[in-house]
Amino acid sequence: MLFEYNINTKSEQFYDVTDLVRKALRESGVKNGICTVFCPHTTAGITINENADPDVVRDLLYALGKSFSDRKEFHHFEGNSAAHLKASAMGSSVSVIVNDARLVLGTWQGIYFCEFDGPRNRHFYVKVMQDI
Repeated sequence: MLFEYNINTKSEQFYDVTDLVRKALRESGVKNGICTVFCPHTTAGITINENADPDVVRDLLYALGKSFSDRKEFHHFEGNSAAHLKASAMGSSVSVIVNDARLVLGTWQGIYFCEFDGPRNRHFYVKVMQDI
């Protein structure tokens, strides 16, 4: 089953979407399989990381900003090349195993929508597939 969720983002920020992914899993009725979360935007991404300590997200954003800062040498006319680089580094999707109708995530793991070019009206997809 395919689910689509909208998200209104602010500036560069990570949004914990784990509960929305769990909601999609519940609504799908799938007990065992795979759940894929996909972002169809080129200046945003999806990742799995710690969701217990908000400083982890702060540190990730800081390090991404240092690693992929804006540069005068960039030619992209929209001026958001750094956002494209960060999105490529994060990736556009994650897959999570589903076992006994639960996402198989580590104790401290959460699923994040990563905004690098906000504010924007965004969306992402959750695809839940049953084992055959």
